[in-house]
Amino acid sequence: MEPRFSIVTPSYNQAAFLDRTIRSVVSQSHRPYEYYVIDGASNDGSRDVIRAHEASLSGWVSEKDCGQGDAINKGFARASGDIFAWINSDDFYLRGAFARVAAVFKARPDVDFIYGDVLSVDRDGALMNVMRFAPYGWRELASFQIISQPAVFFRRSLWEKRGGMDLSYHFLLDHHLWLRMTADSKIFYLPEPLAAARFYPEAKNRANTADFGIEARRIADWLLSDARFRTLSAPITREIRGGAAWLDANYLSVGGMNGAALRAYAKALALTPRRVIADWRRALLTGLGLISPRAAARVFERQASARVEKLTAYKDLLECDSR
Repeated sequence: MEPRFSIVTPSYNQAAFLDRTIRSVVSQSHRPYEYYVIDGASNDGSRDVIRAHEASLSGWVSEKDCGQGDAINKGFARASGDIFAWINSDDFYLRGAFARVAAVFKARPDVDFIYGDVLSVDRDGALMNVMRFAPYGWRELASFQIISQPAVFFRRSLWEKRGGMDLSYHFLLDHHLWLRMTADSKIFYLPEPLAAARFYPEAKNRANTADFGIEARRIADWLLSDARFRTLSAPITREIRGGAAWLDANYLSVGGMNGAALRAYAKALALTPRRVIADWRRALLTGLGLISPRAAARVFERQASARVEKLTAYKDLLECDSR
């Protein structure tokens, strides 16, 4: 028997991207699935986009909510499938994603949580990078080895067991959920691109870069103080603190706050030097940005162009998906 997917899209004022997001779900070859779009009372034409796909949806609402986490909770409260996932309204699934994930869940009944790789695309859907991961366990996630939310799928039982989204988080709300879900669950890494995530100036992963470090430090404090995780977290205190500092540095660097980023890198280096050494190119580019922002921008552009030129196969994957 094929597992039934329950997919939720939380959305607010994303009419420019929402059509492709919805099409990426309803065009999946795997059946059965159910799909809910939970809109936060958009005023940019999003409701017209949703109505155009209404016949393919299991349900939708457009009403004020308390943000992304609230919309996800509302969507899954309506869901009845075996496998849960959400796709934000500016991201999209790649062709065949559900079928590949379903095959793993069917073959591995011991697995509760699957994640894959994700293509990074710009506002127009042009390929920028590939976010490749590795087989992580709870220890790696607790040390802020971040996985990409659009390529995460988990069993409904895991969602019900862990209680849904914590509405007090707004930037690392997904990572907070992963940590609650995977402390005693089997995680499986599927080394294939399953989805695409957009990166553009107005997206929160670009517009709110300083806020990610704040939540990372909060999560670190939580992991080291919560009785549920203390036995697991205490032996890796330095990795947790250092990982939070590294994440802060990385986001600050992306946001162009080079001085603050270098201070965060220094803290991470003192706690987990291997983590910073592995990211030495970004750290050096951050230092160059402090000295000469224009020179750093030129280096970044050259690196980005060289990276994209090596990703021809993934470009083809995006072109196939758009047909």
